[in-house]
Amino acid sequence: MSTVLFIFLLILFGPHRSFAGSWRPCTDLVPLDLLSRALPGHGQAFPGVHMVQHKGARGLQLSGTKGDISFPASQLFVNCDFFPEEFSIVVTLKVSHLANKKNEYIFTLVEDNSAQLLLGLRFSQEKLHLLFLGPTGKEYEQGQLWFDTLRKGLLLCDGQAWTSLIGEKQRLDYVEDYQDLHTNSETFDVEVFQIPSVGLFAAMANREARHGSVIYKWDGGRFEPYQNISTTEALAWKYFTVDKKMFLAVADSRGHGEGGQELSAIYKWSPRKLRFLHYQTLETHCARDWEAFQIQGEAFLAVANHRAGDNNHNIDSVIYKWNPGTKAFEVNQTIQTSGAYDWEFFTVGPYYFLVVANTFNGVTTHIDSTIYIWLGGRFQRFQDIKTFGATDWEMFRIGSRVFLAVANSQRLYERGPGVYAINSTIYELDMMTKTFLKFQDIITYSALDWEFFTLGDEKFLVVANSYDGTSYSLNSVIYRWQGYEGFVPIHHLPTIGCRDWEYFTSAEGIYLIYSSAREPLSKVFKLKTY
Repeated sequence: MSTVLFIFLLILFGPHRSFAGSWRPCTDLVPLDLLSRALPGHGQAFPGVHMVQHKGARGLQLSGTKGDISFPASQLFVNCDFFPEEFSIVVTLKVSHLANKKNEYIFTLVEDNSAQLLLGLRFSQEKLHLLFLGPTGKEYEQGQLWFDTLRKGLLLCDGQAWTSLIGEKQRLDYVEDYQDLHTNSETFDVEVFQIPSVGLFAAMANREARHGSVIYKWDGGRFEPYQNISTTEALAWKYFTVDKKMFLAVADSRGHGEGGQELSAIYKWSPRKLRFLHYQTLETHCARDWEAFQIQGEAFLAVANHRAGDNNHNIDSVIYKWNPGTKAFEVNQTIQTSGAYDWEFFTVGPYYFLVVANTFNGVTTHIDSTIYIWLGGRFQRFQDIKTFGATDWEMFRIGSRVFLAVANSQRLYERGPGVYAINSTIYELDMMTKTFLKFQDIITYSALDWEFFTLGDEKFLVVANSYDGTSYSLNSVIYRWQGYEGFVPIHHLPTIGCRDWEYFTSAEGIYLIYSSAREPLSKVFKLKTY
């Protein structure tokens, strides 16, 4: 005696009466014990049909029956007589003998008052056949079903390609230490980007001017040095495009030479030389970050100026606008900031926002960071949020919900020691009040960066913990979205002076890379999924 066991989700194209008709879900099922007495004789018990229950699960057991068992959908779905688009069936089939070249149907779905087959499942000695009427009326018969036990996915081959019937959902299993990336010096930022038809790159913002900063290229499943660019204590890179041209902007934090003017540079990708070449120089003041964005087809570039000289943190940061005529970025707007560390641009519906992370005003880190909204051709103040040495904003969406996560680095006043074990906070946009309200506090240790990413249906945040007051060797943490519970910690990753996280994918897998501001060593982690 052989046994076939399968779990099957039927994906239909519409109601059982008409493919063109509207469909409404039928979720109120008739109790199985009543159904077993109602098949198919309208209240009369049907021989060989029994209701069985095991650990809370109930089903119909068919044994010793002769011929077909059929019934209208209305007897199964008591609130409406339409067969639903999704319906689960679990079948255990025991077959003692099957004649050669004979097919037996396990399940069929047909049109009312006709023999038109909508969907059927049948088996022979060698195959399991799935038959269904396609959207154009074509019947598909040559197919195979495959249940992927590793990824928990049910797939159908229609003779040309495998199609997922039950979605394969990637889930994070564990994190593997994948590559040690030895850098020229300590690294303050890493920017991962893809150049079409060329490859995947990572630009490292290195501290020492003597060696400059290095751009790495992904080759054979690893990052390898590709191009060296002269920088002076680079703190950040930003990759962006304007009119299909590809650029890299570096935030240099020191002047060129003793008492020299502080300049940051923009580099343009040369398709002929396959290198980034110097394109434009802009005056900056201990630049910490660049943010590139577009508004109604126009390109902008915002720099976060941290301080002028050694002490003046209350200075203007600048928003530049691309001039198509001169093919250069020109000053468009200045905004007063206090030790600016990061800009984050995002949109909500038709509105454009830009939020700055203000770190220090010369007295305290307990200051306002500000969200600006684009109105009348310029950014105007929208909302102030109290932060503690804010170093990063990360905007992300979960469904229709909009969130902003701030990385708070330290609580510091004019007198007294700094406190580094403090809360970083996630805010959610409240559509009623049109403001961002606190959603969740997470304890962090001089947090310098948040990175949001998704795997399948799951959402994650990883934080860069850099210092706890005594040590730079700390665990940075991956948090998983748990709905009502918010984000909960699931993985702790050993890092040293962690400054920045970037998520990226390649043909070889899914990865996270972090930069170390304390050692000339950055790391790539591989995310193992199941």
